[in-house]
Amino acid sequence: MTSVLTALLLLPRNLAVLVLRGYRAVISPLYGDVCRYYPSCSSYTLQAIQQRGLIVGSALGVYRIARCHPWAKGGVDDVPPLRRLRYRLTPFGFVVPASHGKG
Repeated sequence: MTSVLTALLLLPRNLAVLVLRGYRAVISPLYGDVCRYYPSCSSYTLQAIQQRGLIVGSALGVYRIARCHPWAKGGVDDVPPLRRLRYRLTPFGFVVPASHGKG
């Protein structure tokens, strides 16, 4: 029962991961390497959602995009790290509980 509930709670986060992975595969290459920041805004938002969840991660992504303008200095801007990770990532990037078995 707990694993089903956890999967349902992680579903919105993993759907957002799927959408961002699709964007990064199809649309992002059309722009080329134009980002002022590293990682790119889409990569930053993907990482933020994976680490922080859909709401907080999306807010961090929107804040990052708002800071990206022609007068921005740019540079390396990683997602603020968490002290404790409750989840791990699959090779595709989906979020699963840290205690979930590999495979």
